[in-house]
Amino acid sequence: MREVRLVFSKLDRCKYISHLDINRCMARALMRAKIPLWYTEGFNPHPYMSFSLPLSLGVESNCESVDIRITGEISNDEIKDRLNSMLPTGIRIVAVYDDFRDCSEIAYSDYVYKIEFSDNEAAFEKIKYVLSADAIPALKKSKQGRRRIVKETDIKPLIDRYGISIRGNDIVLNARLAAGQDKNLNPSLLFDTIIRLIDMDFEWKSISRIALLDKDYNIFR
Repeated sequence: MREVRLVFSKLDRCKYISHLDINRCMARALMRAKIPLWYTEGFNPHPYMSFSLPLSLGVESNCESVDIRITGEISNDEIKDRLNSMLPTGIRIVAVYDDFRDCSEIAYSDYVYKIEFSDNEAAFEKIKYVLSADAIPALKKSKQGRRRIVKETDIKPLIDRYGISIRGNDIVLNARLAAGQDKNLNPSLLFDTIIRLIDMDFEWKSISRIALLDKDYNIFR
């Protein structure tokens, strides 16, 4: 038995598939592709799969990964080709490899936001002001007993670095966010917070995860 990591992209309409459904989709594709998997033991055996970092709904990515265990003789190239023939459009295996690091070493995640406003110049100045402030108050939903409450929390410490510019019809924000087990900033929460604080309606937006990094800013793999 050996363990391999599958790196895959999740693009276009597939960005609206939840993490649970991605889990099911990958499990079905693995079975249809007849990949010789190791199954858990017990009353309800299922293929071993371990995802690196769940992706927020509505966010695209080129760097998602899932670890599986192989019991038979099959090359990594064959695993990739078989799976890609079974996966839906928008989800593609981009790499398969054996030597990989533990997911606990993930510390940061790089995102690209593209946002269009009716007045990009005004929005650009407002977003710069929000991001440069000493604190960025976000509204997070949580539970207090059986009640759902909304708490205000400062997400500024969770933004490691950022850059913002206007390119064509879009405002482009590149942001490196905390993504470790101890500190984690949901990219959608950052977007929602910015829109709430600048008090402007957007015409169009996209959010993409482009890289996972360790604490020393090395690409995680």
